Amino acid sequence: MGLVKFGIRFGIEKLLIDIKSFKLIFWDFDGVIKNSVEIKSQAYVSLFEHFGSKVTQKVRDHHEANGGMSRFDKLPLYLKWAGMKPKKSIINEYSEQFSKLVTQGVIDSSWVAGVESYLHSQPNYQIFILVSATPQRELEYILFILNLTKCFSEIYGAPNTKENVIRNSLSKYNFDPSDCLMIGDAQSDLEAADINQVPFLLRRHNMNKNLFVNYKGNFIEDFTTL
Repeated sequence: MGLVKFGIRFGIEKLLIDIKSFKLIFWDFDGVIKNSVEIKSQAYVSLFEHFGSKVTQKVRDHHEANGGMSRFDKLPLYLKWAGMKPKKSIINEYSEQFSKLVTQGVIDSSWVAGVESYLHSQPNYQIFILVSATPQRELEYILFILNLTKCFSEIYGAPNTKENVIRNSLSKYNFDPSDCLMIGDAQSDLEAADINQVPFLLRRHNMNKNLFVNYKGNFIEDFTTL
């Protein structure tokens, strides 16, 4: 029980590892807990479609290659591509529009198989910390509606960075990095884990397979075998 198959580094093709043995798990949200990555891609396209197909394709490609990046970092860049000056008022306006487009869609999106029951079970008194690029208030609202708030000891959205959250949590709980695990689906998740020497588990799905085509690390496609 509790054993899942991982692809693992150093050329070993498969290895059984018990993820229930980790004391603390850092969870990303979109693409790890909910299948909501495409919803956000479509929202960015909708926001910029009146600027033409070249802009929207560039926006989509960048967003999907940088899934763990905050919208507050993406929007100034996309506005520049659209020929607009990224003033704070305009960024806030586009952020509010984006939030309206995605919030209910994220709530209604399908669960990654097996994850909901695992989050509620918290085996072996594991500590779960959520780290997401979604703005803090929006993230807290989504978790409340989904009845997930109590599953997490701590919840961190933007403007917190995943790198800093992991670093500060290791210090707060006084855990060795090897006692912790980061589960994510984006390059920024992997980088935040590696910088802090925390093992990383990729949740692989159709929208990130090409981005991680050369990835040789740990991966999982769902949580049904836990």
